[in-house]
Amino acid sequence: MKLSKLIHDAANIDIGSLFTDSRNKVEKGMFFCIKGMLHDGHKFVEEAIENGAICVVHSDELNEAHKDVVYIQVDNVLETLNVVASLFYQQPSHNLTVYGVTGTNGKSTISLALKDIIDHFEPCGYMGTISVEYGTIKRQASLTTPDVIELHKNLADMVSADMKSVTLEVSSHGLELGRVASVDFDVAIFTNLTHDHLDFHGTMENYFESKATLFKNLVKGNIAVVNADDTYGRRLFNLTEAKLVSYGIENPATYMASDIELYPEYSTFTLECYEYKYQVKTNLVAKFNIYNVLAIIAALHQKGYNLEEIIPILEHIRQIDGRVEVIDEGQSFQVIVDYAHTPDGFKQIYEYANSITKEGGRIITVFGSAGKRDTKKRAILGEVSDHYCDMIILTEEDPRGESVIEICQEIAEGIQNTNYSIIEDRYAAIHQAVEIANSNDTILILAKGGDRFMSRAFGHEEWMGDDQAAKDVLHRYYLGEEE
Repeated sequence: MKLSKLIHDAANIDIGSLFTDSRNKVEKGMFFCIKGMLHDGHKFVEEAIENGAICVVHSDELNEAHKDVVYIQVDNVLETLNVVASLFYQQPSHNLTVYGVTGTNGKSTISLALKDIIDHFEPCGYMGTISVEYGTIKRQASLTTPDVIELHKNLADMVSADMKSVTLEVSSHGLELGRVASVDFDVAIFTNLTHDHLDFHGTMENYFESKATLFKNLVKGNIAVVNADDTYGRRLFNLTEAKLVSYGIENPATYMASDIELYPEYSTFTLECYEYKYQVKTNLVAKFNIYNVLAIIAALHQKGYNLEEIIPILEHIRQIDGRVEVIDEGQSFQVIVDYAHTPDGFKQIYEYANSITKEGGRIITVFGSAGKRDTKKRAILGEVSDHYCDMIILTEEDPRGESVIEICQEIAEGIQNTNYSIIEDRYAAIHQAVEIANSNDTILILAKGGDRFMSRAFGHEEWMGDDQAAKDVLHRYYLGEEE
């Protein structure tokens, strides 16, 4: 594409690629000097030029030493990158119905379920923590919300593959770092806001302001779907120009659930909206998933889908590995693997476990806390677990070079009444939980979910996943199949 079409009054030269990592080898590249948390792109201009940059976009003064390179100085490189990336990839978000889902918990479940349901009516893509999916394509995601260039390239690929809609997980990091500033959202969904990522945001107020950006940028004609039972959600009511609809269980809302029944394999409730009532059955379990289902219903209904067509599909929502995943290998007690890694996420899954654990059964939990991430929540996780659990086994969870023992000791500061042990090796910790479980007990293995890696000081190390570890332990040690 001609540079003059990307930046007004710029030279009429051909641009073949956009990049922000100076190490990438490109042809006819346009390099953007982004100031990140660790590195400043201005320091790597020479390397970028050596690797194929013919245009450099910068905000700081540079020594414009190369006559065959076009230098463009702007006030804000990131803002310019957003505009240019959208134009370079033919403004793909304008050619898709874009659903953005943000909040502390529920983003993956809602986004993937929306994608699968919309696929019944028209082709829909998905981008988020789990994967990038569209048509027959499925690949690993780099980040929950990718960088600006990758994001628009993915959207352009979806348009080329004849997708009509896309669901995006929108992280607070993605919003704070301006990754979605040039995406044309049609629907924005807010799930909840609880303690998480404070190592990055510093305070809950800063965390909220990042999330609120998505709704402040909506315009008339867009739709905002907000959780009315969340304190921060209610604050969004007056912060958006979009059409606002709400969902909830406790507080008055546009879409409400009543008569909720929770079972180990499914849930049922009565949907109340616009003076009508509908009976809903879903294969998603736990109260927090009722909120997720309400958000899905509200978003789709507001975009014109008939409730009578949506509701039957809710019985067969795709299950995400490691998200309230029941591990049933014939044992006499329950084993559940879940991705919960925040204090509120722990509370929600513990309350669900309490509701399905038979009388006399215990709740045994296995978890840790991520190294070099939000250390403030560690003792809080211990405190929440202390309130609900009968036995706590603390173990590794992406230590990233931190001492597993020290992390577990920080968690244990919040444990006052419940017996706990520390077992560094995660597989051994899961084995211990299975070994001490009695009939009617419930084992919860939390935080890693279906992750197939363990983050260490040197990077990612292969990990079988909590789900596979639980199955392996049950077969080898509980069910007597050890070789």
